[in-house]
Amino acid sequence: MGPLDFLPHLAAFLAPAVFLALILPAVSRLLLRTGAGYWRQAIPVFLASVATLAGGLVWFGRDGKMATYAAVVLAAATAQWLAARAWK
Repeated sequence: MGPLDFLPHLAAFLAPAVFLALILPAVSRLLLRTGAGYWRQAIPVFLASVATLAGGLVWFGRDGKMATYAAVVLAAATAQWLAARAWK
């Protein structure tokens, strides 16, 4: 697989992380009324999601398992909660 063939696979692998990183901080600002900056919340969500996707890829040996996506949602929600300081 060449580099140009690898890019669509990488984009499809990272798509759930990007989607959650863009949506969660916006929804959080509406629901939680947090004053934290958008990117200050989006970056930890993205990193937690990518780490969980990579962990699922290593653990299961392939991408696209529903258990991995469930873990991504939990990791992204936890990262969002921590980044928004919602416990206050």
